[in-house]
Amino acid sequence: MSQILIVEDEPRIVSFLEKGLRKHGYETAVAMDGEEALRMIQKGIFDLLLLDLGLPLKDGWTVLRELRQTQDKIPEVIILTARADDHDHVQGIQLGVRDYITKPFRFNDLLGRVEAILQAQNSLHA
Repeated sequence: MSQILIVEDEPRIVSFLEKGLRKHGYETAVAMDGEEALRMIQKGIFDLLLLDLGLPLKDGWTVLRELRQTQDKIPEVIILTARADDHDHVQGIQLGVRDYITKPFRFNDLLGRVEAILQAQNSLHA
C-alpha cells in the first residue's frame, strides 16, 4: 500500500485529501508546516508528497531544497498551490517535481495523477 504525506496547512483541504485518498486505498499522514514535513520524511517512508508551497515556518520550496540537500532518496512530489506562476513551474521542474496542480482542483484529476505516478514508480521497482 502506498504511503502519501499531505503537506498542507489548510484543514479543509487536508480533510478533503485524506478522505478521498483513503477511500481509494492509500495510507496518508499529514504535516501542517514545512518543519514538521521534514521531520516526518526523515522518520518515515513515503512514496509521494502532496506539497503546498505556502506553508508556515518553511515554505514548500525550502522543504524541497532541504530534502535534495540532505536525503539520498526523496519521495515523488506533486505541488498543490494557488499560485499559477510560470516561474514556479520552472522552479518545480528544476527541483524534480513530478507534477504541479493549481488550486482549486477536482479530486479525480489529482487522483489520476497520483495513480499514474505511483504505478510508474511501482513498475520501476518490480
